Amino acid sequence: MDAIKKKMEKLANETNEAERRIAHFEEVKAANEIEADKFEEQLRVIQKKIQNMESSYDVCIEDLFNQTVKLEGMEKKASNAEQEVSALRGRLILLQENMRSKRKGCAKLP
Repeated sequence: MDAIKKKMEKLANETNEAERRIAHFEEVKAANEIEADKFEEQLRVIQKKIQNMESSYDVCIEDLFNQTVKLEGMEKKASNAEQEVSALRGRLILLQENMRSKRKGCAKLP
């Protein structure tokens, strides 16, 4: 009978120890879940920031594209203007030479 009583006490002690360990691990689990929730919130904040940065990046890329198109248009206008100035300069030189030759021709007249 003592053996059964000791066995029952041993089982009761083991049960109490198991329940204590269960309670401890449930506390650890709860603490870990709270920490996981904090990390998930931080992750959501970071993801929101990344999304905002990507949106800003897209806007900047679009603005860069638009400015590049404008720059190409302005460069084309500048090139056309340079060509026109060069053509007018050549025409002016020809007109000046023509005028000199006419003056020389007029000077030779009696």
